[in-house]
Amino acid sequence: MNQPTQSENSAHSPTAGGGLPVIQYWVEKTVSPQGLKIWEKLQHQSSCLSCAWGTGGQKGGFVNEAGEYLQRCAKSVEAIAAELQEGIKGDFFEKFTIDQLQELDSQQCDRLGRLTYPVIFRKGSDRYQRISWQEVYDIAEKAFKKSPERVASYSSGRSSNEAAFLLQLMMRALGSNNLADCSDLCHAPSTVGLKEVFGSGTSMVSLESLKESDCVVLIGSNAPANHPRLMNELIKIREKNGKIIIINPQIEVGLVKFASPAFPIKSLLKGGSEISTLYLQPIPGSDVAVFVGIQKSLLEQNLIDFAYLEQHTDGWQEVINHAKNTPWQTITDTCGLSQEEIEEVAYTIGKSSKVVFAWAMGITHHTNGVDNVKSIANTALVTGNAGKLGAGTMPIRGHSNVQGFGSMGVTIRLSEPIKQALQQILGQTVSETKGYSARGLISAAYHHKIDTLFCLGGNLYAANPDLTEAKQALSNIDTVFYVATKPNLGHFHGLGKENTLILPVFNRFENPHRTTTESGNNFVRLNEPGTTHLNSPETDLISEVELITEMGDRLLGKTPINWQRLQDTSYIRELIAKTIPGYSKIGEIDQNQTEFTIDGRIFTQPHFATANGKAQMKVTPLPQLTIPHKQFFGVAEDSPGIVLILGTGRGYGQHNTVVYNSADKYRGMPHRYCILMNQEDIKNAGFQPHQRVKVRGDAGALDKIEIIAGNVLPGTAFMFYPEANVLFKAQIDPLAETPAYKRVPVFVQPEQ
Repeated sequence: MNQPTQSENSAHSPTAGGGLPVIQYWVEKTVSPQGLKIWEKLQHQSSCLSCAWGTGGQKGGFVNEAGEYLQRCAKSVEAIAAELQEGIKGDFFEKFTIDQLQELDSQQCDRLGRLTYPVIFRKGSDRYQRISWQEVYDIAEKAFKKSPERVASYSSGRSSNEAAFLLQLMMRALGSNNLADCSDLCHAPSTVGLKEVFGSGTSMVSLESLKESDCVVLIGSNAPANHPRLMNELIKIREKNGKIIIINPQIEVGLVKFASPAFPIKSLLKGGSEISTLYLQPIPGSDVAVFVGIQKSLLEQNLIDFAYLEQHTDGWQEVINHAKNTPWQTITDTCGLSQEEIEEVAYTIGKSSKVVFAWAMGITHHTNGVDNVKSIANTALVTGNAGKLGAGTMPIRGHSNVQGFGSMGVTIRLSEPIKQALQQILGQTVSETKGYSARGLISAAYHHKIDTLFCLGGNLYAANPDLTEAKQALSNIDTVFYVATKPNLGHFHGLGKENTLILPVFNRFENPHRTTTESGNNFVRLNEPGTTHLNSPETDLISEVELITEMGDRLLGKTPINWQRLQDTSYIRELIAKTIPGYSKIGEIDQNQTEFTIDGRIFTQPHFATANGKAQMKVTPLPQLTIPHKQFFGVAEDSPGIVLILGTGRGYGQHNTVVYNSADKYRGMPHRYCILMNQEDIKNAGFQPHQRVKVRGDAGALDKIEIIAGNVLPGTAFMFYPEANVLFKAQIDPLAETPAYKRVPVFVQPEQ
């Protein structure tokens, strides 16, 4: 079994995730000028702005759905502090040209402050200019009266269920199914794969169920950085002698040991809690081989639950035969793990009584992401670990309400029940055209097929691979609307051909009305109204609900939908209750103030949401992984340097594309333009740690990148997203259209 070790150059890096740096951050923010406001917003009855594991809602700012306290993390404070920045001054955009704004990085964009008034960048101008809301609506009326197939939207999970429902309602009323979403770039393979196997595309594990587990297999997730609250649950499972199996090509210190402020004695006096029982480092992209290997070993160790398979699944014989007939040599050659390592993991899973399989983007960001998900689901099923309390499959969603957007119908894969309900509301047939996913949208725009784009949050430009292509694609769109609370890279690089508008809105804890959000574990929270600190004379903010309903009223009139009435969010929730499966309780939430778990998604019995109630198992073929030669990058084979497989990801001071802190002390990376490499690769390529190199991909190159020695496998490397997105073209999973951010071939060469 691979044992985590500290890299040679990281002697001063933390020996555990979390811990003193987190506590110091809380103290710094508490004593800052923003301190009182931060604590006020932390206590506000609204769900966390950060990840889908966040807390909040009716039970208070620090309380989770189980009623437990001390459930806030530094990611939440980062997000709140950013939202509490002062507003951008009324003359700001007069002072700076677009060329100057394009020199800013992600962190600098975010630190410009809060957007407080609408602005427009017109063709032929060199800067944004302030405009009125009336002008915004006039432009929107013209822009959206294009052919429906040439109108598109993109959205992120920063908004509410109510705004999401209105967005898809307006787009479908216009006749468009082009509802791209940030989930297309992250967990779409989870949704597609799980829906095929279980009939439901979300987690089947609630927080209550997770607490009953005695083994968690965590795959391709850096939870200490991106979902710190989950670490509290892993610590408690270890405390009761449960097992935590980590499968990740990169050693993340927080997955080895984590010091959670929720456990102050362990955090401060003992240096943290042990997390990983076993830690496997497979070759990136080889996850199907790992799980077929686990299935094969379970079979050889007589740990398969055949009675369960016969009673509750279809297709299990083919899956078992595939594992049985796949040679061990093929498995180990593909994944880079030894047979003994896989056997130990299989034994641990097979001897545990309640196993939860959890994963994040390390599983989905591959060209076979759907197969990765299905191979995990197959492994859960062959051991009977699906459809019982304390066990099951649990994709770990990123943004706080990204799952809610899918539930509300913001998707190109609309379910039949929602489609039928929407047709009743709209009084018209819902478009049957395929629609553009996030990647499909960029491709369509690149080929001049989009006239109007409405972005409800998000950063479509920076979140995509091949930033050169993304910039060109967006520049082919006549009119682009960006709805946001703060500036981001896309506002300055993703400019439309004729008009680009930035529309400022209230954030979640400022909205003048109640809203709801959905956690990654299918729990719906109620967010109370709030107030904003932005009260200068130039401030001119509105809510997303007001914006979309006003647009809907002007574009579509008052029948069959009264868009003005939909400014009452309680009425939106009445429609959601009638439209969205499992959401009937939202129609009563204003009266009873009772948050709820969505019906039909948490499986504690092995009866699933498929046509016959059985899980549908499918064979997952092993991937054929290759590494290109140097000629692939346009250089001679004898050129100095090394070809590596790059994985891109977020830093510890980052949320999605928003960078709060450029350094990553847990990985020993002092800034955003570093490449984490194995010490042997550094030596064999003739490099030195901290040397500056050029990193070349198939779409572009980055100069002056600093080499950092770290805990990555030989032959692999790590760089930060979104900066590294400029390097590579979009290789996508054909079933989910999600890019392969975690397996990118690059050539690292000396600076010329």
